[in-house]
Amino acid sequence: MTTTLIGLAVIAVVVIYIIAIYNRLVSLRNRFKNGFAQIDVQLQRRHDLIPNLVEAAKAYLSHERNTLTEVMEARNNAVSAQKDAASDPADGARIQKLSSAENMLSRALANFYAVAENYPELKANETIQQLMEELSSTENRVAFSRQAYNDEVMVFNTYREKFPNNIIAGLFAFKATEQLQLENPEARTAPKVSF
Repeated sequence: MTTTLIGLAVIAVVVIYIIAIYNRLVSLRNRFKNGFAQIDVQLQRRHDLIPNLVEAAKAYLSHERNTLTEVMEARNNAVSAQKDAASDPADGARIQKLSSAENMLSRALANFYAVAENYPELKANETIQQLMEELSSTENRVAFSRQAYNDEVMVFNTYREKFPNNIIAGLFAFKATEQLQLENPEARTAPKVSF
């Protein structure tokens, strides 16, 4: 009788421990999904601003069609990758595809900004200035949201990989996910200092 009670108590403790790990995994997964939702909002804002910027610049950059086309194609690919990743932010392959698409868009925008530097009348246009400022502000918001998301992904992946959590995670199909890596072209260029 005592052995049976001790056995039941041990089983109860193990079950409660498994439930606690499972609930923590669910909580952490929901936190990184919420983090992705914050990025999703900012990326949508970024993607919505780009066509307005391109449309406003068309009159000034009529002979720079390749640059404008490249920006719009990169934007369309990024929108598609964003929708795909939003359908399952826990899928690391979708997050990597989104990272790649957003990096291509960042490079296309960097080319656009470089071309725009050669057109003083374009830089002086109030609408274009406002759109570029909004886009820059949105880039900052994306960076903050991405940092928060990546922190949540790291916490989830670390907790998931620890023993015995990894066994429970495997039993209930909690897969590791990827961090969202967006390149910042400005971060890769050395600052110019002159005295």
